[in-house]
Amino acid sequence: MTAAVVALPPRVRPAEGLRQSVSLSWRTLVQIKHNPMELIDFSIQPIMFLLLFTYVFGGAIAGSTGDYLTFALPGIIVQNALFGTMNTGLGLNNDLTKGVFDRLRSLPIARWAPLTGRIVADTVKQAWAMALLLGLGALMGFRVGDNGFLGVLGAFGLLLAFAVAFSWISVLVGVLVSEPDRVMVFGFAVMFPLTFVSNAFVPTGTMPGWLQGWVDVNPVTVLADGMRGLLVSGPVAGPVSGALLWAAGVLVVFAPLAVRAFRKRV
Repeated sequence: MTAAVVALPPRVRPAEGLRQSVSLSWRTLVQIKHNPMELIDFSIQPIMFLLLFTYVFGGAIAGSTGDYLTFALPGIIVQNALFGTMNTGLGLNNDLTKGVFDRLRSLPIARWAPLTGRIVADTVKQAWAMALLLGLGALMGFRVGDNGFLGVLGAFGLLLAFAVAFSWISVLVGVLVSEPDRVMVFGFAVMFPLTFVSNAFVPTGTMPGWLQGWVDVNPVTVLADGMRGLLVSGPVAGPVSGALLWAAGVLVVFAPLAVRAFRKRV
């Protein structure tokens, strides 16, 4: 007796692809309980940075830990988010090298669903890390400025939009390199100077004049200023607009390159 052959649909409907993306993002989040090291990246490491910078460097930089916490917490949130984008490329590269995408490709799912699912899951992790830092900061004495709850919501939206855009750089690297470790090498080589040569941790005016020009246009500085304006005080429209323009530029350049490289590899 010959078994009937069921033809798979040539295309997956967008709504079905979105459902598959949500399912795959949930798969990524559930994997955390099997890989506790991810908790270090999104929970323990941000706490360590906040405590270290506030209580070790805060008094020397700002004169008091309270003043420094008010200045530095938005910058630490930004720094943590940018380093967190590297986990997108790292997880993607792990799935590629271990054959996960080969198995998914044999299923009737949208080709873009695994990639979208990974980015959505990592965006949820980014939101968790920011909420954790804000909660710990409040226990340490950080207080939200006059923008109140709307300012906090705006800060969440701004940070997540920026992180999603920059995650495409990580996606491109994760697809191009052959080993997961190389994604982290790229992260340390690029993200460290990008975040530390900014005003995320210290005011621009304390730096040499020749360095201030770069710091002023550094996307990390622009985003940190926007976060401070929303969470504490200061200009909002200019820095937020600048950060969104940086995010849009990165998205327009790197998303097509990453998708093209991804399609070639899978």
